[in-house]
Amino acid sequence: SSYTDLAMTSRLLEKHGVHPNVSLHISPGSKQVIETLARKGELEGLFSGGARLGEPCCGGCIGMGAAPGTDTVSIRSFNRNWKGRSGTSDDRVYLASVETCVAAAIRGEIRDPRELGKYPPVQMPRRFVTNDSMILEPNRKPDTVKVLRGPNIKPLPKREPLPETIGGVVLIKLGDNISTDTIMPAGAKILPLRSNIPAISKYVFHHVDPEFSKRAEENNGGFIIGGENYGQGSSREHAAIAPMHLGIKAVIAKSFARIHKTNLINFGILPLTFNDPTDHETITEGAQITIPKVRAQLEEEETNKIIATANERTIKLKHDYTPRQIKILKAGGLLNHTKRTYTQG
Repeated sequence: SSYTDLAMTSRLLEKHGVHPNVSLHISPGSKQVIETLARKGELEGLFSGGARLGEPCCGGCIGMGAAPGTDTVSIRSFNRNWKGRSGTSDDRVYLASVETCVAAAIRGEIRDPRELGKYPPVQMPRRFVTNDSMILEPNRKPDTVKVLRGPNIKPLPKREPLPETIGGVVLIKLGDNISTDTIMPAGAKILPLRSNIPAISKYVFHHVDPEFSKRAEENNGGFIIGGENYGQGSSREHAAIAPMHLGIKAVIAKSFARIHKTNLINFGILPLTFNDPTDHETITEGAQITIPKVRAQLEEEETNKIIATANERTIKLKHDYTPRQIKILKAGGLLNHTKRTYTQG
């Protein structure tokens, strides 16, 4: 939460305190916010009022701490509450404003925050604390730097440049509004593997298809078919990195969420849309898809069409890539493209 949200909360809790049947967890918006609150004397009310202060991180929003108890209600000022995202499979999470959350913490039930009377005014500080002590400047001799990796930290898998033709089976067919939580689940069991892509990749689509990763490995990758708004929700890069590691060549959908579409491109996976949305209904899991001369098709000027076959039936696809994004895809992802740009000039 922001400085004003937490300063207001601190003053209310100092006056009223947290209800004995409530567990109140607070996620500060940044380290800068915490330090500024401390210097302004605004932290005391949070502690004396009974709140638990966490690190400025994703935390409870993705089930890394503050998971609600079984069969209990949780009210949160986060912006997402998909089932199970909190870390509890049978969660009942309601989304609300900070003011409503504070009122619920004080009253012990969801209530109108105006019942607490006039909320204390909070004046923004003239300037926030600037503390960059945890930022390490780049070493002028990078070749001498040794990267220390524990057993659960693996190098980022590399993607090969886009071949002339791509083909494979449809590994999974999905409907509309598939979130990045569905693609790459969060939670205390899975997220500790975020620096170990081979390990975390075993959980891609785990909640909807536990055999997906195994099937992807057996088929040397393949294709994903989606509906409208594929990849909505968190900007979670692992929802693109892990499928890349599993050999996903393209995601074909009716439409894409903007950020996830960019992430797919950055990791060398082609996000393509159906020219005719009804073609989505004709493709089944296990179908064989081939996109011949895909590099040449991407280079076609004045067109954004891609011709593919699904079980030897022609389907028309389309894209809206920029010239730079086409270069990224042909290179096999943004890292490859950047390295090539700066090494070849």
